[in-house]
Amino acid sequence: MFDQLTEKLESTFKKLRGVGKLTEENISEGIRELKLSLLEADVNFKVVKELIEKVKERALGADVMKSITPGQMFIKIFHEELVNALGEGDHSLNISVRPPAVILMAGLQGSGKTTTAAKLASMLKNKQKKRVVLVPADVYRPAAIDQLKKLGSQIGVDVYPSETGMDPVDIAKKSIEFGKNIVADVIIIDTAGRMQIDVDMMDEITNIKNAVEPSEILFVADAMTGQDAVNVAAEFHRRLTITGIVLTKMDGDARGGAALSINAVTGAPVKFVGVGEKIDQFELFHPERIAGRIVGMGDILSLVEKAGEKINAEEAMRLQKKMVKNSFDLEDFLSQMKMIKGMGPMEDMLGMIPGIGKEVKKIQGKVNFEKELSRIEAIIFSMTKEERRKPEILNASRRRRIANGSGTRVQDINQFMKQYLEMKKMMSNLNRFGLGGLMKKFKGIG
Repeated sequence: MFDQLTEKLESTFKKLRGVGKLTEENISEGIRELKLSLLEADVNFKVVKELIEKVKERALGADVMKSITPGQMFIKIFHEELVNALGEGDHSLNISVRPPAVILMAGLQGSGKTTTAAKLASMLKNKQKKRVVLVPADVYRPAAIDQLKKLGSQIGVDVYPSETGMDPVDIAKKSIEFGKNIVADVIIIDTAGRMQIDVDMMDEITNIKNAVEPSEILFVADAMTGQDAVNVAAEFHRRLTITGIVLTKMDGDARGGAALSINAVTGAPVKFVGVGEKIDQFELFHPERIAGRIVGMGDILSLVEKAGEKINAEEAMRLQKKMVKNSFDLEDFLSQMKMIKGMGPMEDMLGMIPGIGKEVKKIQGKVNFEKELSRIEAIIFSMTKEERRKPEILNASRRRRIANGSGTRVQDINQFMKQYLEMKKMMSNLNRFGLGGLMKKFKGIG
């Protein structure tokens, strides 16, 4: 989402890194470029004004002007103020009340509210081991009730048996008793939305709020709508006093203005972000990590967490032992690939590594990472078990057969085997020389 903004900021920071000393003149020029970049990213004008004033005030301070690395200090200041603008502090859910805790989902139609309710239920069930009840309270769209029931069945959580024709307020009230009877920890109520804010919708959700007294009121906004999402959130906050915000479609190509403005305008923290259509593509919102991505620092913590969630620890340990013994074969390689693919799109993972994101952008469009991984899988699947375990037996005739079976060329098989052998050599050197020695040995590699 923030690619365009990050690219423009990187250009500004590059100029500032090159100066030997910060002056009022070059700081003013950097501030002007930052301001333009943020406005072009559809960030709220008042938010931009406040952010820029704080950065300028701190950048002109004596400590920064005398700093040995003034350009880096400027970037550090901008990063810190960006974290503040995104909403530094506690972004966790308030569900520690007497069970069942009630979470009320609000938002316009088409924002992804129903899917978000299921994603949140799945996260609470799988990561916090909570028993969750999903409540379809949008009785105006039969498809919304059916969708939530289907999603509930898919993720293995209870769904209150709502039907069209029932009163939404009654549904909400009765779902509390339903939750108590099955000893539920959390109840998530999916309310009706409209294409735009209207009196009937706001009155209905206000009545539901008063009837169930939720511990959380989450406003779901489509991040692709930019400032419109911010304006709608402000109106919902005025009527309901929302406690948190969920931004959906954060994997899209929007400019990012909503994410950078919505907390400052409403005062309610962004608590979650949807980063894809799949149920598990739902993440906690970390202001410092988002700010790190925006200024080009990467997000290695999120990458580590993602790896911890998706990679089987026992399998990873088994592969590590085989690497140390230099007995890592193509079946192990295939197993490793499956774990990596489970973590999500390769571009997203590489983009989290500091300094790598920019290089990934350069080859985007030229290299399809997912296609390359699938091609390698096809090559390995076209081998016999013996060939996978003993790659050294792959003579010319075997390679021709594998190429025919995988829909590739013999040159592709040769290239893959060369890469595999180079990787094995590197692993062997890591075991022999240690990480420090390996870095010296491969110092010349870009």
